[in-house]
Amino acid sequence: QVQLVESGGGLVQAGGSLRLSCAASGNIFMVEAMGWYRQAPGKQRELVAAITSGFSERYVDSVKGRFTISRDNAKNTVYLQMNSLKPEDTAVYYCNADVKSGTWNNYRSRYYWGQGTQVTVSS
Repeated sequence: QVQLVESGGGLVQAGGSLRLSCAASGNIFMVEAMGWYRQAPGKQRELVAAITSGFSERYVDSVKGRFTISRDNAKNTVYLQMNSLKPEDTAVYYCNADVKSGTWNNYRSRYYWGQGTQVTVSS
């Protein structure tokens, strides 16, 4: 079993910053790509940022220059540094990871989701 636990959400004023963390734990052999999604009320869940096991990064246009995704492979953790926050960034943020669980000679790959953490940006 694999779990992703998120932390770091909260309430900030426009222009402020937050740092989200998501740690994977359980019977993990290897974590491949990791990413952050967000979902605002009445809207579809969208990919915000993603990072591969080789540290290649991708961002949705609306957060480029403001958000930075990073990872610590030794800790199986992905981070999202959010600067210059805007009210339109308000959403529940979910982490996602492509995880190989098991052992080197007997494993399976699947995507796991974090529980979600609320980010609220006031104007």
